[in-house]
Amino acid sequence: MKAAEMKPFKAALVALRARLRGDVSTMADAALRKTRGEASGDLSSMPIHMADIGTDAYEQEFTLTLMASEEGTLDMVEQALERIRAKTFGICEECEGVISKKRLEAIPFAALCIRCAEKLEQPSGHRPRQPR
Repeated sequence: MKAAEMKPFKAALVALRARLRGDVSTMADAALRKTRGEASGDLSSMPIHMADIGTDAYEQEFTLTLMASEEGTLDMVEQALERIRAKTFGICEECEGVISKKRLEAIPFAALCIRCAEKLEQPSGHRPRQPR
């Protein structure tokens, strides 16, 4: 892919990276809040209902799961930016074929062409049926 063709993808990846970094930072702040009372500034000594404690724990676990997912995506974005610097962006890491522009427009951090991505998603040992 020519440098001029990579420009819009680089811009999209840089914008996505900035958004993801902000999201991860915000989620980290939310997940690391101690309790509902501390988060709202309420430091009263009133007992907290057990259901509220369970809700807080669920919300914290959910936020941490989302954070892990966002961090994984952020890592893939960083790898795509590195491929742009190395001038290998748009080349499948598996078969070394060309990744279609439509795929890159949909998923700018894609490292695999459609065919290779589909192969990896298949359960091991099971190949898709060939039409007759």
